[in-house]
Order: sequence, then C-alpha cells, then structure tokens
Amino acid sequence: MSRTRALLLFVLLALLAALAVGYIRYLRPMLRVATGYTAKTVCSEHFVAGFPVEQVMADLPDNPLVPYLRVQVDPDTAQVRASLWGWLEPQRAIYRPNLGCTLLAGPGPHALGGLELPAAPAPDPQALWPQGEATPIQNTAAGSDIPELAAALERAFAEPDPARPKRTRAVVVIHQGQLVGERYAPGITPQTPLLGWSMTKSVTSALVGIYLAQKGLSPNEPAPAPEWYARPDDPRQAITWEHLLRMTSGLDFREDYGDLHADVLQMLYNTADMGAYMAARPLKAPPGTWWNYSGGSTNLLARLIRLDFGPDLAGYWAFPHQTLFGPLGMTTAVLEPDASGSWVGSSYMYASARDWARFGLLYLQDGMWEGRRILPEGWVAFSLQPTAAARGEYGAHWWLNQGLAEGEGRRWPDLPPDAFAALGHDGQVVLVVPSRQAVIVRLGLSRYDTWNLNDFAGDILAALPNP
Repeated sequence: MSRTRALLLFVLLALLAALAVGYIRYLRPMLRVATGYTAKTVCSEHFVAGFPVEQVMADLPDNPLVPYLRVQVDPDTAQVRASLWGWLEPQRAIYRPNLGCTLLAGPGPHALGGLELPAAPAPDPQALWPQGEATPIQNTAAGSDIPELAAALERAFAEPDPARPKRTRAVVVIHQGQLVGERYAPGITPQTPLLGWSMTKSVTSALVGIYLAQKGLSPNEPAPAPEWYARPDDPRQAITWEHLLRMTSGLDFREDYGDLHADVLQMLYNTADMGAYMAARPLKAPPGTWWNYSGGSTNLLARLIRLDFGPDLAGYWAFPHQTLFGPLGMTTAVLEPDASGSWVGSSYMYASARDWARFGLLYLQDGMWEGRRILPEGWVAFSLQPTAAARGEYGAHWWLNQGLAEGEGRRWPDLPPDAFAALGHDGQVVLVVPSRQAVIVRLGLSRYDTWNLNDFAGDILAALPNP
C-alpha cells in the first residue's frame, strides 16, 4: 500500500473514530432522553391515567425529534417501547399495578422483582369528601354552588387565545375543610390519576419526615449516602437530611430542561438509579451556603430510605401507602419507582385532583387527620421555615410566598403572605392558604408560560366567602 493510500485510510479511520466518540458522548445521551421520555410518558399516561396512546403522543412537548419517534405498546405485557425510526436508541418502560411505570434506563441492574402492590380499598361513595367521595355541591354542572366561584372555575378552563392554550385539566377548591368547587376537562373525572411532576417533591418531604420520626432521627443528622464514606475525608459527609430537603447540599447538579445533556434529564431518562446519580455528584459549594433547586436531591432522599429497607422492596414500596396515602384515603395515589426500586420522588406521582387536595389539607391541618397525627409534630412548621440561601422563597420542599424582608421577593404578590405551594411542571399546583382556610388544586398541560398561578389563585380566593 502506498503512503498516500495509507495516509488516507488513517484519516478515514480517525474521522470514523471521532464520529463514533462524538455520537457516544454527545448525540446518544440526547437521543436517549427523547426515547426515554416518550416511553415513560406514554406508559404512565396510558396505563396509569388511562389516556389513549394517540392522545398522549399528540400532547408531547414540541421537539424536532417528535415526528421521528416510533412507539410500540404491548397491552398483554403492559410495556411500551419508544425509538427513533423504529430502531435507533430504543428505550422500554414497564407498568406494574399500583406501582405505575418504570423506565428501564441505563445498564442496570434493574431491581424489578416481579412485585406489585395490592390495590387500595375503594373510597366510600356515600361519605362526604375527604372521608369519602361524595360532595355537597348541588350545581355540579357549574362546579360550585357559590356563583362567584362557579364563574372563576369557568374562567380557569376558558381558552381566550387558541395559539396559547392553558389546557387546564382539573381544579378542586377546598374551603374550611369542605370541597366547595371542582371542574374537569372532557375525558377526566374525579377519579382520574394525574401527574404532579415536582409536586411529588413535597410528598417525598412528608415521607422523609415520617421516616425520620420513626427512626428517631433529626433532619440535621448526616445523610448516610454510602458513596460519601468510601474515604474518611470526603467533604460530602457534612451534608445533612435538612440540606437535601432545602436544596442546599452544595452538590453540583444542573436542573435545566432546555439542555438534553443537563443532569436532571440524564438522571430521569438515562439512569437506572437516580439517587446514585446524585450521590456521585461532586461538591460545588460548602453545604448550607448555596441554594440550587435540584430534583437529584429529592431522589437521593428516596434512595436513602430504600437503602435502609435493604432487600425488602415490597416493604419500601408499601411505606407511602401505609403511612400517608392510606390514612388520608388517597386511593388513587401512585408513586412510581425507578429501575433500582427507589421512588422517583422528584417527579413521578400520580393522583386524582381530590387526592392531591387531601394532601394539601393535611398540611393546612398541621399534619393532623381526623384527630390522628400523620406528620410528626412540628414537621409542617419545619417545612415552611424559609431557607435563607433561597431568599426565603423556599422551605423544605415547599415553595413559600415570602422574602427576606416583609413584602420583598413575594412570589405571588396578590396572594396572602402565608400561602405556600407544591408546584410542578406544566402548571401543577397544590396551593395552601391558611389565612383563608383554603386549599386549591390545579392540574394541566400548560406550556410556554400560558398559565399564571397568581392570577388564577387570586381569582379563586376572591370568590370564596371571607372567614
């Protein structure tokens, strides 16, 4: 072979190697986010929420890759496979009754175990909410017997700008412990489980509080991630449960949904053990000094509890139902696990709007339910204590309507300062307003800032009678 040909062959091989490395390092992680998101979303929205596959696909966020996605749904095995063009970077999600869907991402191992949870007993259709599913509302077509509230509900579902749809799916309004208003989009009922996205973080916080109390632990004790104790001088050993709850762990984690390489998307759609992903992150700042909103923090909390359960995945998966969902009558609640078995506490809980309202009412009642203490005494106050590094706008996995100074940095200027909320992507909210004895739940598919919580909640509160 001549030198010229040898050189050309070398250049060609080098170019192919560079392309392969570029694909593996840059392009492949992006494509796997697309297929992983699609497989998981179609699986949960179809098998958990009950929506037709065609509707779920039509509701996917705008993305240049969407036209090239191919989805296969196997109703017999309750699995969904998504790929590009039917063969590139396939990802698979599986459904298990009462556990929801799990994306089999990453190389594994996948802790599936063939287990499932027993179904929760059906609520009493005759008993009034929250003990049962009956409501005192007579004018069900309007959604409320309060004319002003019925009008506010009408506005919440109105679509004045077809180019910027709000796509409200469900609204439930609780006042003085009673369900006084509710309305649903077509195809959605009071029993339809709907995704809460990051509202799940607030539920995980409640479960952490219950767990710590059962173990006799304090939130300011070290978070026992085993990766941090491989060597005695690892500075991450200073991270506490409270640091993770307040998003001040100092761990370097990027929560950017606009970049398919960002930590949050690689964690959710290209990783088997999401808590381990977070545990492996290095420190960017000393614990307690830097507030950085991070779904990884929540998934690490969920993993720490799972590790304490050891091989007893069934006991771990039953824990939320035995300690929280069951006592509150949240019979539609589904907290989905990742492929390692840990709850995806950052993002993946489904529940009906009424059940999300039950959760909000628990916090309005300081963790009490029908005379029984569900949350540890003081946990609600701890959760609502402003985190200084967040300028007071965030507590322990709850968003606050406060600032460092009175009136400064109010997240929702038209709402009372004592309002606090669990918030989720696409406009999900459980808003609790103690001064008005109100809980407001809104679930939807609102994208590109087409929905405003301040305006919506202000409209609802203005319609409620003053105490």
